[in-house]
Amino acid sequence: MLKGRTIQTILLVSSGTVIAALLGLMLYLAQERGLLEQWQNQLFASQNVPPKPTNDSNSRVLPLVSVSSEERRSQLEAIASGRSSYDRNRARYLLANDWIEQLEGGKALRLLEGLEDSYPLLAPQILLKRARAYQLTNELTQARETLEVLLETYPESPVAAEAFYFLGQSNPEYQDLALAQFPKHPRTHQIARDRLDEDPNRPEMLLFLARNTPHEKGTGAIRDRLVKNRSDLLSPEDWEIIADGYWQQWDYQKAANAYSQAPSSAKTFYRAARGRHIAGNNPQAKLAYQELLKAFPEAEETGQALLHLASLSPPPEAFNYLQRAIDGFPEKAPKALVRQADLHEKLKQGKLAGQARQTLLNNYGDSDEAAKYRWKVAKQLAAKGDSVGAWKWAHPIATNAPDSSLAPKASFWVGKWASQLNRPQDAKDAFQYVLDNYPESYYAWRSATSLGWDVGNFTSLRSMSPQVEIPDTRPLPPAGSEAFKELYQLGQDSDAFALWQAERSTSEDGELTVPEQFTEALLQIAQENYLEGIDLIWSLKQRDTPEEREQWQSLRQQPQYWQALFPFPYYQIVLEEAQNRDINPLLVISLIRQESRFQKEIRSSAGAVGLMQVLPTTAKEVADKNQIQKYSLTNPEDNIAIGTGYLDFTHQEYQDNSLLAIASYNAGPGNVAKWVEKFEFADPDAFVEQIPFGETKGYVESVFGNYWNYLRIYNPQISSRLSSR
Repeated sequence: MLKGRTIQTILLVSSGTVIAALLGLMLYLAQERGLLEQWQNQLFASQNVPPKPTNDSNSRVLPLVSVSSEERRSQLEAIASGRSSYDRNRARYLLANDWIEQLEGGKALRLLEGLEDSYPLLAPQILLKRARAYQLTNELTQARETLEVLLETYPESPVAAEAFYFLGQSNPEYQDLALAQFPKHPRTHQIARDRLDEDPNRPEMLLFLARNTPHEKGTGAIRDRLVKNRSDLLSPEDWEIIADGYWQQWDYQKAANAYSQAPSSAKTFYRAARGRHIAGNNPQAKLAYQELLKAFPEAEETGQALLHLASLSPPPEAFNYLQRAIDGFPEKAPKALVRQADLHEKLKQGKLAGQARQTLLNNYGDSDEAAKYRWKVAKQLAAKGDSVGAWKWAHPIATNAPDSSLAPKASFWVGKWASQLNRPQDAKDAFQYVLDNYPESYYAWRSATSLGWDVGNFTSLRSMSPQVEIPDTRPLPPAGSEAFKELYQLGQDSDAFALWQAERSTSEDGELTVPEQFTEALLQIAQENYLEGIDLIWSLKQRDTPEEREQWQSLRQQPQYWQALFPFPYYQIVLEEAQNRDINPLLVISLIRQESRFQKEIRSSAGAVGLMQVLPTTAKEVADKNQIQKYSLTNPEDNIAIGTGYLDFTHQEYQDNSLLAIASYNAGPGNVAKWVEKFEFADPDAFVEQIPFGETKGYVESVFGNYWNYLRIYNPQISSRLSSR
C-alpha cells in the first residue's frame, strides 16, 4: 500500500488540474487587461523574489554556461555570494549542479538551501537536486522525504516523474503512477524498459514504448515483436501508431502493411499505397492508389496519388490520370503538365508537348515547374551565345516565381547577361536584387563580389581572415515551458531534454509544430548532434500550410535561426590550424559543415573519416609530409590539422584559386586538371556551370554558400551592411 502522503499526492493530481485551469483562466484574463506583469512584480516583491529579467543581455551568468566548471567556479561563487538577484539564483543553481557532478553533496546542499523560495521557476528541479545531494551524503531518509515533498508540492510538474522513478525503486506503485501520468518522460520510458528486462513478454510495456518512443533506438525491434507475436492485441489505433513509427523511420513496406490495418483515412490509404510503391511492389501499389481514389476522391493525398498512378500506367491511362490531376487539383497541375509534356515528347508528339508547356507558362507561371522550364530554355540559348534570348527567358523567373529554388540563380545570371550586353545599370540592379531577396544564397555572394564588396573572390579568398563575433550566450527557444527555456539557457542539457520530451506536443501523426521543431534542433545542436539539428532546421522549408510557412519565415528573420543552421563548433581549433596554413578560417569551417555536419566520428561509404572527411591514404601522405607521428582521424584536433593540410595542398596545386582547390578536395586534382583543360576558365561562374560531376558542382556551390553565410552571420561589417538595406 502507498503511504498516506502518497495518497494525498494522488488527490492533489486531480484537484491540481482544476486549480491549474482556474489559475490559467485568471492569468489569461489578467494578461488581456495588461495586469499580468503587475501581478508578477507584486508577487515577487511580496516574497522578496527577484523577477525574471525580460532581457538577459546583461546577465553575468549566461556567458559562463559554455565554460568548464573549474574555469567558471570563482566567478559563479562571487555572483552567488552577492546581493539578491536573478543572476545570484542562477549562479547558486549552476554551482550546486557542478558540485553534484563531482559527487560533493554537502557543498551542493549549502547552495540549494532555500533556493526554491527565491528561484520558483526551477523549484521542482531544485528539490530534485537536493534529494540527489542528500543521496551523495548518504542521508537517505532526507532524500526520500525531499522527493515526497516534490510530489506533494508539484504533482503536475514533469519533474515528478523523476521522483516517482527513484521512489519506485523501493515501491513499484510509484512507478505505476509515472507510467500513468508522465508517459512521455524519459524516466518513465526507463521504467518500461526495466520491466521488459525482467519479463520480455509484457505486451502492455511493448505497446507503451511503441506509442511513446517512436524515434528511439530499439523501438523498431519492439514494433516488430508486436506485429509478429502480439498482433491479436492491437487495435486499429495501435496499428496506426505502429505504422507511423515505421514510416518515420523510412521502413516503408512494414509501414504499408500496418497502415492497411489502421483506421480508414486519406492518410492511411495513401501511405499504404506509397509504402508499397517505394518498396517496389508496383502492382499492389497501383491497386492501393486506386482504392484511395474511390474512397477519398477529393482528398489532398488523392492529387499526389494521381501523379503516382500516371507513373505506373501505360500512356493512354497515364494521360487520363494526369488530366484528372490538372482538373481536380490545381496545386498538382504544374507537375502534371510537365509530365504530360515529357510523355508527349517521348511519343514523338512535339506539338502536343509544346501545348502542354505553353499551358504551364500561361496558367501556372508562378510555379517551380514553370521556373525550371524557363531556366532550361535560358541555358540552351546562352550556350548558343544568345544572351538576349537567355536574358528574356530568365528574367521572369524571379518576378513570377520568387519562391522558386532557381530564382536567386536566374536573377544572378540576368545580371551576368546584362553585363555582357553592356547594360551596367541592369546588371547592378539584378545583383542587388539577389542580395536583397536571397541574402543566404550562394548567388548572393557571387552578386556581392560582382558589386565590388570586399567579401573575397575565388582568387583572393584564401588569405583573408575576416573578423568574427560569436554569441557567448544561448538563444531563447521559441517553444517549451519557461522552466525548460531556463534550463536550456543554463546549459543543463540533460534536464532540459527530459523536460522537453515530457511536455512537448505533437500532431496526430507525430509531427512537431514549426517552433517545436526548431526548439528540438537547438537541443540536438547543444548535445553536439549537429547533423540531426541542422537537418531539422533545413527541413522546415518543406512545411506547406500557410500558417507553417508564416512561422518559418518569421523564424528566418531571427539571428538565432541562422546561427543554429550555421553553427561554429571547434572554432579555436579551426582558427589555429587555418592561421598555421594561411587559409581563411571561414573557408575551413564551411568545408567542415559540408563534409560532416560537424560529426567528428562520421565515416563515408568511401572510407573518409571525421570532420573534414579525410581518406586514411590521404591522411598518411599529409602526416608524412608534415612529420606528424601520431594522429587519430576521429580526434577533432588531428582531423582538422590533416584536413587543413590537404586543403593547403589543393590550393598550392592551383595557385591559390579556391574554386579549383575546393573542387579538387571533392573530385581529386586529376579530374579538375582535365576540366580546366577542357573548359574555358576565363569566367569562373561559367566554369562552375560546366563541371560535369553533379556532386562536385553542388559541393562547390554549397561550400562557398556556407562561406558567405558564415561571413554574413558572424562578420559585423557584412552583417551590418546587409541589415541596413
